[in-house]
Amino acid sequence: MKIAVDTMGGDHAPEVVIKGVERARDEFSDLEFLLYGDEDQIKQYLTNTERMTVVPTQSVILGTDEPMKAIRQKKDSSMVMAAQAVKQQKADALFSLGNTGALLAAGIFIIGRLKNIARPALMPTLPGMSLEKGFNFLDVGANAEAKVNYLIQWAVMGSFYAHEVKGLANPRVGLLNNGSEFDKGDKLHQEAYQELSKIKEINFIGNVEADGLLQGTADVVVTDGFTGNAVLKAIEGSVKVLMSQLKHALLNNGSRAKIGALLAKPALSSIKSTFDVASYGGAVLMGVKAPVVKSHGSSDARTVYYALVQLRMMYNKGMLNQVIEYFDQQPQN
Repeated sequence: MKIAVDTMGGDHAPEVVIKGVERARDEFSDLEFLLYGDEDQIKQYLTNTERMTVVPTQSVILGTDEPMKAIRQKKDSSMVMAAQAVKQQKADALFSLGNTGALLAAGIFIIGRLKNIARPALMPTLPGMSLEKGFNFLDVGANAEAKVNYLIQWAVMGSFYAHEVKGLANPRVGLLNNGSEFDKGDKLHQEAYQELSKIKEINFIGNVEADGLLQGTADVVVTDGFTGNAVLKAIEGSVKVLMSQLKHALLNNGSRAKIGALLAKPALSSIKSTFDVASYGGAVLMGVKAPVVKSHGSSDARTVYYALVQLRMMYNKGMLNQVIEYFDQQPQN
């Protein structure tokens, strides 16, 4: 498998990107990498070039750039050239820490969406207290508004991912709503509930409320991109505050608190492991013609490594082929 890597995206590029790539390269002999970016900076951190090809680029898409304008005007950027490599089948997948909107645009308009998929969706994996591998949540920002058929397609793709990549035998699929009853929510959610209930290929468990997400109520949760992005940021912010406050309370309240922290270290390590989102990989752009994964701009080398492992699993499991086959068999409106 050959992965095109945008080495210049993110807050600590290209150092953390190169370190993560080299770890993946060293662990998996079936991986090759095309590294797009500033040649001098890349070689500064690259320890050896085994299964690595450096492709020099002239510009970088910044986090402040307007997405569509950036991919049109910065055709010589690391992100756009990496996406073009996938489109031209010089690479099998794309990875970036860069501008989320630009990567979405590159995935949809350069690599291209899958036939019969109305709208691609962005899907991260989030922690669930009773879920060893977390739950998949989509859409979290690719589409501010949704239609019933979008939600249906996202549910099916999320279920395929949970089954094939995460190895869940019968993943539970839920619809994020403001109540668990079938008639809760607006017309969109009520209709989506009825249509999802008819799909035999997924294990639809009904509506899921926001307070049940981190409890592991479902393995896949679907929602519109506006709501999904708001919920995602609320979860990330809440977890950061709670972990910070817990650490402060244990380490800044005298010797008794510190002794208690030492005694509770195994339990605290378990909590930390559960909320270790880096180990889940990045956010997948579901519904495009090749695996595309986006990790947070502040990611470290460890996060990059797990995202590359995630891409490898998606490719080796042939998940996209199964999605294509499923939707090819469905009647199109």
